[in-house]
Amino acid sequence: MQPVPTPGAGDAKSARPPAKRILPPKPLAAGIVALAFTVVLYVIELIDVILPARLDDGGIVARSLGGLDGIAWAPLLHSGWGHLLANTVPVLVFAFLAMAGGIGQWVMVTATIWLVGGLGVWLTGPPEIVTVGASGLAFGWLAFLLVRGVFNRSAGQLAVAAVLLAIWGGMLWGVLPGQAGISWQGHLFGALGGVLAAWLAAKADRAASRRTAGGTGPAPG
Repeated sequence: MQPVPTPGAGDAKSARPPAKRILPPKPLAAGIVALAFTVVLYVIELIDVILPARLDDGGIVARSLGGLDGIAWAPLLHSGWGHLLANTVPVLVFAFLAMAGGIGQWVMVTATIWLVGGLGVWLTGPPEIVTVGASGLAFGWLAFLLVRGVFNRSAGQLAVAAVLLAIWGGMLWGVLPGQAGISWQGHLFGALGGVLAAWLAAKADRAASRRTAGGTGPAPG
């Protein structure tokens, strides 16, 4: 017997492979997630302003056991409205674009950047200085978006990377020391976390593709 093509099989072949997507498969949901995360940052900053709680003290303090838990909280905290405003557009844009592989993959990517960036600051940051801010995440998402096309061999993703580099390439100077009051360690290790996340995501996508290919074929006649 001849195998009967399943409905939509031709469409699947012509569709862009999930690993090579440029935009999120569900743009509305991705936009809501990126916006909700940003709103959380603003709500936390508002609470910090209204209440005498000094939430910023919960950031990362390098090589201090008492400051180790700051890895979990530092990206959610900011030193003032100006600090938060400077991070808002990159967070919104990069978080949205980083969901091209789906929200589940974005959670993995974000967690990798969060952990690598936080540990890097804790290990190498200046002593007795509290480090806070979502810029490490922004650098991580940007690095992820810049290199994912290399790992995925995707011309479309490389084209997006070129556009991002043209617009926000100047940000990358922030991974170098020299600017007072700026945690270049957070930027550098956040970016390294983004590169690692891109490699891990590409590896997982290739493994999933092999499993899918291995499980398809003509039905037995």
